[in-house]
Amino acid sequence: MSDVKATRQAYGEALAKLGGENENIVVMDADLAHATMTKFFMEKYPERFFNAGIAEANMTDMAVGLAEVGFIPFVSTFAVFGTGRNFEQIRNSVCYPKANVKLAMTHAGISVGPDGGSHESIEDIALMRVLPNMTIFCPADAAETEKALRAAVAIEGPVYIRLSRMTTRALPEQDFVPGKANCMREGKDTAIFAYGTMVERALDAAEMLKADGIDAAVYNFHTIKPLDVETINECAAKYQQIFTVEEHSIVGGLGEAVAGVVAETGACRVKKIGVNDKFGQSAKPEELFEMYGLDAASVARQIREVLK
Repeated sequence: MSDVKATRQAYGEALAKLGGENENIVVMDADLAHATMTKFFMEKYPERFFNAGIAEANMTDMAVGLAEVGFIPFVSTFAVFGTGRNFEQIRNSVCYPKANVKLAMTHAGISVGPDGGSHESIEDIALMRVLPNMTIFCPADAAETEKALRAAVAIEGPVYIRLSRMTTRALPEQDFVPGKANCMREGKDTAIFAYGTMVERALDAAEMLKADGIDAAVYNFHTIKPLDVETINECAAKYQQIFTVEEHSIVGGLGEAVAGVVAETGACRVKKIGVNDKFGQSAKPEELFEMYGLDAASVARQIREVLK
């Protein structure tokens, strides 16, 4: 496996692999198979691939019908369309009856880059978090993406998998247990909670903080729902300050979810680092991370300012 790969690429490859292991898996796309990487499944199993065209709501309801007769449909398009344009169908047709539909959406977050704010979904987790019966995964690298897919197949019910366009580096492999965060780095002074593209940046920020004598733990919250309340409470009892970093709006994302847990005990403070209630814009992904304070150096700076 390459050391650097986009989770959308890993998704397409893993989906084709799973298709050979489970003949009940079917795939649906909204005319974006070469961008979402479902093309790999389409090429191997054309009889189980359905291009619904640019009709996301129809595609989702078609997937519900397939799920009702025993198939395991994976539904893919860009996250901004897949969660926003057909929110009603996800709510009423997928989550309300707890249909066994897997929503794997790519091009999430500001790392979509030059496509600009209209295509940069920074509210998708907020939309999916509010829905009963929904499980939410956001893998950090290629290996974790395949594990997330396998976990999704094993779950009977709706799953949202958030995937990125930009590449991420391979991280040390750990078990993937839905609802259980992984400690990527131990630390005695504070904890950083991250997911997806931000895990590697959180790890880099923690290394930068070492120069200031700040020893930060880093946790990979690959599952945003159900939330790992146990780990949050353990960290809240251990540290006076917790930080959340995410390539998503600070409204409705992991930060608010963690703050909600901590508020019930008042055990520590939570600082949310993310997109600060703004839309994205067009630029290179790394330029956008810097502009929105989400590159490793900016994350380290914000943590340093709080802890000084």
